Amino acid sequence: MLRKRVTCFLFILKSFSQKRGHFEPYFKACRDFLELAETHSRKWQRALQYEREQRIRLEETIEQLAKQHNSLERACRQAPALTNTPAISSTATGCVRPLKGEASDEDEETEYFDAMEDAPAFITVAADHKQHRHLGSNQSGASGGQPNDWNLEDHVLDCQHQAGCNESAGKEVMPRKKRRTRIPDKPNYSLNLWSIMKNCIGKELSKIPMPVNFNEPLSMLQRLTEDLEYHDLLDKAAKCESSMEQMCYVAAFSVSSYSTTVHRTAKPFNPLLGETYELDRLEEQGYRSLCEQVSHHPPAAAHHVYSKRGWTLRQEITIASKFRGKYLSIMPLGAIHLQFHSSGNHYVWRKVTSTVHNIIVGKLWIDQSGDIDVVNHKTKETCQLKFSPYSYFSRDVARKVTGVVTDGEAKAHYILSGTWDDKMEYSKIVQSSRGNSGSEGKQKTVYQTLPSKLLWEKYPLPENAENMYHFSELALTLNEPEEGVCPTDSRRRPDQRLMENGRWDEANVEKQRLEEKQRAVRRRREAEAVEAQDDESEYDSGKEYEGYQPLWFEKKVDPISRETAFVYKGGYWEAKEKKDWKKCPDIF
Repeated sequence: MLRKRVTCFLFILKSFSQKRGHFEPYFKACRDFLELAETHSRKWQRALQYEREQRIRLEETIEQLAKQHNSLERACRQAPALTNTPAISSTATGCVRPLKGEASDEDEETEYFDAMEDAPAFITVAADHKQHRHLGSNQSGASGGQPNDWNLEDHVLDCQHQAGCNESAGKEVMPRKKRRTRIPDKPNYSLNLWSIMKNCIGKELSKIPMPVNFNEPLSMLQRLTEDLEYHDLLDKAAKCESSMEQMCYVAAFSVSSYSTTVHRTAKPFNPLLGETYELDRLEEQGYRSLCEQVSHHPPAAAHHVYSKRGWTLRQEITIASKFRGKYLSIMPLGAIHLQFHSSGNHYVWRKVTSTVHNIIVGKLWIDQSGDIDVVNHKTKETCQLKFSPYSYFSRDVARKVTGVVTDGEAKAHYILSGTWDDKMEYSKIVQSSRGNSGSEGKQKTVYQTLPSKLLWEKYPLPENAENMYHFSELALTLNEPEEGVCPTDSRRRPDQRLMENGRWDEANVEKQRLEEKQRAVRRRREAEAVEAQDDESEYDSGKEYEGYQPLWFEKKVDPISRETAFVYKGGYWEAKEKKDWKKCPDIF
């Protein structure tokens, strides 16, 4: 049998050798094609690299020429013999400005931004602030207001910022309650990270039991409340007569909520179902906030804030997270609604994706990326914010945020720029025009603006913050024990309190007890659901079994987004005043 197989193989080999001459031209053509393709591939790679380098050099040259051109224009105007000579000038991006004649002083005081349609980066020309007082009324038609109003308004807002948040009425000024300024230092515990994380790849992180070593001593409800650290932006926005300016402050507020995350790489505690958190600063700062964990799988929290300074904020946030080995992606789902009482302006936006890098090896660092579209549903005005992801090869500043505020007819009025970990500025647009085509063939818009003004700036961290989980001044007070809070409040959570006090081993034991208690309650609830379904089929009662129902929030269809969301139904603060917590579940 073996002899027959060998003979057959030799016959096939001999036949192929005899016919090889027929295929030789094809083999040669294939070899020639591969050599040619490889040669041309190297050629095109070199050409592409050359073009990239040329483009970078050209951008740098244009920017330098624009600055020199701007300086020469100022020198020309200051020369007495040339004051009446009209000039034709072009912007840094090649957009020709119209002849102004004697009104050309307007051009000295402006900066030029490439619109966000093509690239997030802006090319700016420094403005001469000495000439700003000479700006004429010819700008009002392009910008929708007098430049003098721009200066006066900023002076008023600066005064309000210095005076603090309690300037709205003398009778509201209350002495601030003395709150704690530090917590116990974080212990130095060693942990084999890989032994825990290797089984988490590709899974929903909220479903995996994790030791407190990965946590910070705050719950997700408290982290959600921490978005209110810069609530004074909304206080200022409530006083704005212009909805466009109000939009700038609302957009800055949406960015400010990320400023506390730049060093906060530890995860907050997952709230237990029915857990609540209140922050009552009504007398001190004019607002009170309530959060409740309304769902466990998927984990969802509802949040409601009322301010007597003219605004109400509500949100329902569901956290979706995926561990991908090298990084962890956190995707907040759900809309944030902000309504101003006097004007009725209703703003809606959603959060961007947070990414924690170097999970396994290296120093942990966090980044925010994506787009936020803030929409005023009353006026149809919008602000498109872009959070640029960090790139090692980018020349842009890290954590950059840019935005454009447009009216209901898509006309741009303001430019926003800054970083999500430091500050945001805004500039009023005087004129816009179409410039040269960008790198992708799209035509850029060039915005001519007044000098930028500060919208928001991050507060400095407290002393020794690096040993206190990098908490801000507000974060240090969030878990401070308070009398009279609900029995389900996060301040009363024992494992979180043990961790804050540095007793991590005891905290891990307590955390397992609470999670097992929650699972037991869930099994009992599921058994009741099955029993209710059996009773329904037996007696045909037609009544559906209702699962877990939150205590302070109820599901409603939102008239704006047309989505089903949990909305505060009232009763919490009345129960606190009466000290009546009888209907609260025992979750701790």
